[in-house]
Amino acid sequence: MKPDPQNEDGPGTNGAEEERERGNTSRDYTASSARLNLWRVPSEFANAIAAAGLGAPAIEADGKIHRFRGPDDRPGCRNCWYLLHLDGIPAGAFGSWKTGEQHTWTAAPGERLSFRQQADIRRLVAQAKAQRDAETRDRHAEAAKRAAAIGSYDGPADPAHPYLQAKQVAPHGLRQQGIALLVPVMVGGSLSSIQHIYPDGSKRFLAGGRISGGFYLIDDATRRPEILIAEGFATAATLHEEIGAACYCAFNAGNLLSVARAVRALHPTAPIILCADNDAWTEGNPGLTKARAAAVDIGSRLLVPDFTGMDLSGKPTDWNDWYHLRHQAQGRAAA
Repeated sequence: MKPDPQNEDGPGTNGAEEERERGNTSRDYTASSARLNLWRVPSEFANAIAAAGLGAPAIEADGKIHRFRGPDDRPGCRNCWYLLHLDGIPAGAFGSWKTGEQHTWTAAPGERLSFRQQADIRRLVAQAKAQRDAETRDRHAEAAKRAAAIGSYDGPADPAHPYLQAKQVAPHGLRQQGIALLVPVMVGGSLSSIQHIYPDGSKRFLAGGRISGGFYLIDDATRRPEILIAEGFATAATLHEEIGAACYCAFNAGNLLSVARAVRALHPTAPIILCADNDAWTEGNPGLTKARAAAVDIGSRLLVPDFTGMDLSGKPTDWNDWYHLRHQAQGRAAA
């Protein structure tokens, strides 16, 4: 009797295919790998990472998670990661904790990884993410303690501080330590970090503190029901003083969406207005792009400064610039 081809466990039979699908054999994968130039795998993997826009790290093909600094990471931050192994079909994965993107890669694109290989990659990525999340929580907690300690021995901001004078705004509750203005970063009702603003306008955040979703609210002596959201402190202070509405400072364009969502959760029915920076001098106009996306996300209005007919020599971008230029023009007209 001839063997049943449906049950025979030989090359090219259904039995072998089922065994291969279960990931219990690597003979086909090993054969495929033998045809590969393994010494080229790390450079090809690095090319895939670069093509995804995540940079060009030095590759270690040891099957472990490695973190590296991405193109958009601040000094000291390593939000990107990769893992690469050379067993069977050389394969790996890479991505960014910051953006949430994740990619898989194999040296033999036409072939499938075994279930075991896929499971190993998922497990390693999950472990690395859990470790990274734990480190982030610890770093945020430590920064919050340092922020609270700073707040215990600072004093009220001097209204004559050079930055406040240059921007022509009041302190609105800011504190001061030495020459630096201190802007609290609040997340969920708690102090998470501090932004330092120096007389020359340079700014830096307390190292390790959480910024995402953090804001500073200026709401003293409000006289209008609208709620405004802007980027920097000076812009938020200017809008509050000129319009009379409460204004949330989100600190930067990348934080507008997170802050907008937090503000909408705090004020479900309030009229909210995103007050964009008009970064026409910067490629992609990030201020306007991010503000528009945040406004669409929470269903709010969008307010954009229009500098048509104004003096553009100083490359104005925000509402603080706009009001300064308008007041200058009104002063010249009155004279």
